[in-house]
Amino acid sequence: MPRLRQIPRGEVADKGTLKLYDLLFGDRDPVAQPGTATGTRGDWWTVFAGSPDVLRHAAQGFALYRDPARKIDPVLRELAQTRAGWTRSSQFVFSQHCKSLRGLGVAEEKIAAVPHWQVSTVFDAQERAVLAYADGLVLDGGRIADGVFAALKAFLTDEQILELTYITCLYEMHAVMSRALRTEFDDRDEPVVEVAAPEDFKARDFMDTGR
Repeated sequence: MPRLRQIPRGEVADKGTLKLYDLLFGDRDPVAQPGTATGTRGDWWTVFAGSPDVLRHAAQGFALYRDPARKIDPVLRELAQTRAGWTRSSQFVFSQHCKSLRGLGVAEEKIAAVPHWQVSTVFDAQERAVLAYADGLVLDGGRIADGVFAALKAFLTDEQILELTYITCLYEMHAVMSRALRTEFDDRDEPVVEVAAPEDFKARDFMDTGR
């Protein structure tokens, strides 16, 4: 379960939060009867409902990137969001935006290749520039090589690059928060743990003989 308390429908006083509950869950209490149309538990929403102002701000961000007024191609945007989920090890963000790519008609081979885009031949030059930019934002903390930025500038306007930057970084943040709070598909145990030695193993032997 998530690390923070979920807010049942009966405790929701904020009208905006209740509207989101109605939109996503109908008349169900999403804590007692979890589940959304995309197959998630829906506990991202019920956790964020603990602060209606934060939930409202986050929902405004979702509306912003999906607004038809955006200048960035939605496929390029979703490629960057999906890659941000992968690179931040958020199964929730990665999985949801694979679905978004599919909804935009992106070929399955491209969706499957997002994790290893560097060695894939299925992406065109523009898509590769966007994926490289996403890696620079997420993996390198914004340290973007001049060559990558020049590749972007060859086909995107300044406004489009600003939108791409903001949205990609927004979803890096969501990936980090989802992992930290263990919401949705990121409610997973830490995989890196000590593997127990055999019962007859002696720690001193390890120090003496090496690994």
